Amino acid sequence: MDNLLHLDRTLDELDPPRWTAPAADATHLVRTVHQLRCIPLRELRPADLRTLISQQVALPYVLPLAVRLLTDEPLLDAYFYEGDLLLAAVEAPASAWVVLPDLRERLRTVVTSLPEAAVAGLPGGAAEELARFAGRPV
Repeated sequence: MDNLLHLDRTLDELDPPRWTAPAADATHLVRTVHQLRCIPLRELRPADLRTLISQQVALPYVLPLAVRLLTDEPLLDAYFYEGDLLLAAVEAPASAWVVLPDLRERLRTVVTSLPEAAVAGLPGGAAEELARFAGRPV
């Protein structure tokens, strides 16, 4: 299934059941994720994708969007630091990638082609996470 065909739809539509409104005392993060589920996929920004992936929300729909961006700009600074979207994607659970093997391989190719100097400039532990995802020893 090509999850990029549904860019005009929201996660609430694509990933049932629709979520109910967050509780009045919900955290900012919870409210944000609820709001992101109501935005058409084509309108999700890199920071939105990083948030959804980090929270493991609708991964079959958001990972393809992230990989599409990361193929063009692997060290994209989505919100916090250079490479934050890439690290969120490689830290997604292995079970999420089982249904997206071609995309996993595309992202693996992106990861293995990163220059060592670029990886060295990422936050501590990033090199190990990238190596784990790529399936190579640290």
